[in-house]
Amino acid sequence: MLIVYASKTGHVARFVARLGQKSLRIQDGRETIHEPCLLITYTTGFGEVPGEVLAFVERNRPLIRGVAASGNRNWGANFARAADRLAERYGIPVIHKFELAGTPKDLEIIQEAIHALFGTEQCAVA
Repeated sequence: MLIVYASKTGHVARFVARLGQKSLRIQDGRETIHEPCLLITYTTGFGEVPGEVLAFVERNRPLIRGVAASGNRNWGANFARAADRLAERYGIPVIHKFELAGTPKDLEIIQEAIHALFGTEQCAVA
């Protein structure tokens, strides 16, 4: 299993690094994967999904098992809304929403979700 992520300001990148799982950073959305993944993205604009993430999902939807999103609670109803939009448009289950680079509790929630989604498919970085 793989963590695929997009990070604009570095918050998501720091969060993913703390997970200690094999990961791939989305650069332009043209990346292709060959194994199941958990997608973690930032939210842009007024609760929008970043363009590179939409392009990635269009190419790889069958292998995306869930989505988590980062955001800022100052945006109210649009907080981490990228996850909700991906769920609505593609039927990807929302795993979790977290603020900025997340807390230890957010990491715990995502680790539990990884175990529930992938079980023995988990793959720590070598």
